[in-house]
Amino acid sequence: MIRRATAADADAIAAIWNPIIRDSTITFTTEEKTAEGLRARIASEPVFVAEDGTGAVAGFAVYFPFRGGPGYRFTMEHSINLAPAARGQGIGRALLAAVEGHARDAGVVSMFAGVSAENAAGIAFHARAGYAEAARLPRVGHKFGRFLDLVLMRKFL
Repeated sequence: MIRRATAADADAIAAIWNPIIRDSTITFTTEEKTAEGLRARIASEPVFVAEDGTGAVAGFAVYFPFRGGPGYRFTMEHSINLAPAARGQGIGRALLAAVEGHARDAGVVSMFAGVSAENAAGIAFHARAGYAEAARLPRVGHKFGRFLDLVLMRKFL
């Protein structure tokens, strides 16, 4: 089941996100998320969660402004992260559909995904969902002592 996140989901979201931050180049950030910070984000941005068959949070998605300023108000960027056991079950597609639908209803025209070039599964996932590579930005990220490329993928909603 996909639903809007509540403050009560913050710990579960952190439990999914922080290992990705600590252990992978899927995200370039190195600062782990706190439940307090996530509760603030849930209160200010559209955050969605997917529940597994037991009611546990299996993944989450959020979208936010692509860049600051009113000229970019119709363009957003999203982030989707799943617990390892939730991958390959269609949960990511369902979360993406929820984010895109909510954004479309809010008047968003285009959605971006910033995907690490090392994340082949993330690139393939977005391509299957109708996203096309708009730009490849070499060496814009830095993590684990090395520079990383970013692939910007875009879909018109």
